Amino acid sequence: MGFVLRLLVNALALYLLTRVYGGVSFAPGADLLSVLIAALVMGIVNALVRPVLLLLSLPVNVLTLGLFTLVVNGVVLWLVAAATALNVAGFGAAVIGAVVLAVISWVLDATVRALGLEKDQ
Repeated sequence: MGFVLRLLVNALALYLLTRVYGGVSFAPGADLLSVLIAALVMGIVNALVRPVLLLLSLPVNVLTLGLFTLVVNGVVLWLVAAATALNVAGFGAAVIGAVVLAVISWVLDATVRALGLEKDQ
């Protein structure tokens, strides 16, 4: 049940991102399945690719006091857009979209926990 809830929260966060920020959108004609597939791909990329990118960028991340993580998150969003019906206007839009997505996800996670739908891990 936790996996399905996490997938739905991520899908809702991606959908809200496309409504709040104009630099990220879904392709015309994209349906709920496209949003769910994008959320699933986002989860897979976050689990497999993002840790490798963070490890490879560790020296730059240390020099920038962690701010380079924003760039890595933008690369992750850009990779998801390349593999799904998600459209990103450019790399700058991907970085800004990743920041907005992080804020939206944080609010949704707090809401889910406040409602008691997911236990603290």
